[in-house]
Amino acid sequence: MKVMLRRNGEGHLSVYVPKKDLEEEVVNQTTGPEGKILTLANGWQLAFKNLDDDTQLPLTLDAKRL
Repeated sequence: MKVMLRRNGEGHLSVYVPKKDLEEEVVNQTTGPEGKILTLANGWQLAFKNLDDDTQLPLTLDAKRL
């Protein structure tokens, strides 16, 4: 699914999912076999294959919901 990553007003990483009209803050970041895994405040886990820590934001990427 397509999602947009950005920094919110407090400087925290947040994820916006247009199809669900959902915007949640990232509460945890880990690395797994699927790539970078972001855990959102609502409990969703999204995996990103090509996401580096120094990526310029905002950015639209493909994510896989775990």
